[in-house]
Amino acid sequence: VISFSVGEPDFPAPKAVKTAAIEALRRDFTKYTHSLGMPELREAICAHYRKRYRISIHPDQVLVTAGTSPAMLLLFGALLEPGEEVVLSDPHYPCYANFLRFAGGRPAFVRGREAEGFQLNPEAVKKKLRRKTKAILINSPGNPTGTLLDAGAMKALAAMGKYIVSDEIYHGLTYEGEERSILEFTDRAFVLNGFSKAYAMTGFRLGWCIFPRAFSKVFQNMAQNFYISTSGFVQTAGIAALTQTDREREAMRRTFQERRRVMLEGVKKLGFGVAAEPGGAFYVFANAKHYTRDSHRFAFDILEKAKVGVTPGIDFGPSGEGFVRFSYATDVKKIREGLGRIEEYLRRKRLLD
Repeated sequence: VISFSVGEPDFPAPKAVKTAAIEALRRDFTKYTHSLGMPELREAICAHYRKRYRISIHPDQVLVTAGTSPAMLLLFGALLEPGEEVVLSDPHYPCYANFLRFAGGRPAFVRGREAEGFQLNPEAVKKKLRRKTKAILINSPGNPTGTLLDAGAMKALAAMGKYIVSDEIYHGLTYEGEERSILEFTDRAFVLNGFSKAYAMTGFRLGWCIFPRAFSKVFQNMAQNFYISTSGFVQTAGIAALTQTDREREAMRRTFQERRRVMLEGVKKLGFGVAAEPGGAFYVFANAKHYTRDSHRFAFDILEKAKVGVTPGIDFGPSGEGFVRFSYATDVKKIREGLGRIEEYLRRKRLLD
């Protein structure tokens, strides 16, 4: 099976990252750290934001976690009272709604427009705001679409006076357009990011959350009670990732850019629609309504008959029905072979001339 369904880079972690982790273990750096994370790593994260976005952040505004998912769970637990709402796009990364509900909140979905890459439209968001609305959640570059929210839209959303939760995990993997952090537009924001995607460190389980400083004690107390601290030797690897891997990360980004070109050309050639091309991440969210209205059945049939894994759009919400997500987090040879198998499948089904 050739997988176009996995949201995980196929590259090894950078050499400096592995070396830092090994050296930390050799010197027995295996004890608890500060619950917010090692001061050295939090300082490195702050330096990253100064350099990349020209944003000043205090280390006490940074929580280091075992990946962005735990950060998201802690964030919603700290932010929401039962019944409060968070506005987010449909389609969306499925875990958002799950974590919201787990924390007692309610998702308020804004139906995305295909031509806008399913990103949040500020005017549509404004119509969803209520007394119970606590926050607006954005994801740029996004999953499943790979599209970016432009600076004007981010500024408009920030001006609505609600907290903004910004998932920026795909920053560093942008090919067209400009990735902007919500922190450039408001300090009433929570930013989720980490090392899994742009640094190819999924198995290290290392991420962070940036929050308004007033939440520092809340996050520290929650971290102490949930997991005490993130693994110290892994945090040491994170410092190396932020300070020693620029060249490797840029090489990986350029490789993804070429894969994106091949995948986009191939998907369009097969008759799938791509109204808004992905500017980042490593996904193509393609309109398959020419072939099916049941994306789950369609994806399963491709897997069974063509031995290619794609993700059904319905997994990302009702607006995703009739779409499929192609991940190009695999090498060009496999992308071409997988697309060839899908072409053969469509011809056998007499869906392609």
